Amino acid sequence: MNYKQAFNLIFSQLPMFHRIGVAAYKADLDNTIAICNILNNPQHHFKSVHIAGTNGKGSVSHFMASVLQEAGYKTGLYTSPHLKDFRERIRINGQKIPKSYVSDFVNKYISDFNSIKPSFFEMTVGLAFDFFSNEKVDIAIIETGLGGRLDSTNVIIPELSVITNIDLDHVNLLGDSLKKIAIEKAGIIKKNIPVIIGQTQSEIEKVFEEKAQNENAELIYADKIYKLLSFFTETPDAAYAQMEIKSCKTSAIYKVMSPLKGIYQKKNIITSICAINNLIERGYTISDDHIIKGIRNVIKNTGLKGRWQILSKTPLTICDTGHNVAGIAEVVSQLSALKFKRLHFVLGMVNDKDISGVLELLPKSATYYFCRPDIPRGLSADELYLKALAFNLEGKIFNSVKDALNAARNKADSYDVIFIGGSTFVVAEVV
Repeated sequence: MNYKQAFNLIFSQLPMFHRIGVAAYKADLDNTIAICNILNNPQHHFKSVHIAGTNGKGSVSHFMASVLQEAGYKTGLYTSPHLKDFRERIRINGQKIPKSYVSDFVNKYISDFNSIKPSFFEMTVGLAFDFFSNEKVDIAIIETGLGGRLDSTNVIIPELSVITNIDLDHVNLLGDSLKKIAIEKAGIIKKNIPVIIGQTQSEIEKVFEEKAQNENAELIYADKIYKLLSFFTETPDAAYAQMEIKSCKTSAIYKVMSPLKGIYQKKNIITSICAINNLIERGYTISDDHIIKGIRNVIKNTGLKGRWQILSKTPLTICDTGHNVAGIAEVVSQLSALKFKRLHFVLGMVNDKDISGVLELLPKSATYYFCRPDIPRGLSADELYLKALAFNLEGKIFNSVKDALNAARNKADSYDVIFIGGSTFVVAEVV
């Protein structure tokens, strides 16, 4: 079969959590282990960094990959979900996996995999590991899909584990408390492998400390070692955010410029710098200049999209993939810092999120354009509208994300702001 046929088989026929939700979730690693055995365990043939967390793990993955590329390492990057092209999930030095590799992989192994009945994510993980192994990457940055302990990526033995933060998300699968979710994320901590925790959270510190102690893993809190001295964006549509970060261990100061201008990125950059410096301590040759260039060139090097992304300047139009309570809280905080006449909010969500928790945070003064992301999990615009009314959020219903955005553009003038978000899949339809 050709690439289109192979893609349709992977994307349409295999159970996919991001499209259909819980029905596609596999609560064990059996299928992944079976796939890796068929592939001769490619995950053991390259070095890796494993990254989990509720929010920020995608940004940290891209920052780290970009820095390693700047340092001259052949760097694999596995992330999810994709926004436009399935092949965004699997990259080497920023280049997407070739279509021919995808089709050859499916043709070669589909009969073996049929007996396993893998999910979309399980098969995609196998594809990524096979690609990285055959291409002999120096190191691969591997982002978990959901959770950690039972995530399909959790068959690697990495150089380093990273957990960005913990918040309530996927509570029906990972648990309904921070502690329960932390236990699942802590499942990526391996014996004798150091782990970076991006954000200190007193209520769950004990979870990580006990797991690290049991695994004899060095535990490092990034925000206890690195402190933000300043964060500055000259204008809302400036090309870069500027920040100074100080190492409390060495007193070194990193003056970095980031094309990702979300204020929340300061946490992700601190986590990334901490992780990179741990790799340096383990023998990787990475200079301060590589770190600074890697952060500055993250979009160019890795193709990252959808993080406080400016789509147009007049009117200022922004999209962001924040989609849970913690992520939306960051978005609302940054929107409140902007100066504008009116805010137009194109909003769509999926049906298994904390809808009320998100709606409660949204600004009541905005005009809303309710829509449904084009996936089976998408919450109907009618239902979203009714739920929003309970929080005094006013607006109109639209048949699609495209129609909602066009309506917002027609209503907005040059002094207004248009924001598009609520779901990764809403953003995927506009970037």
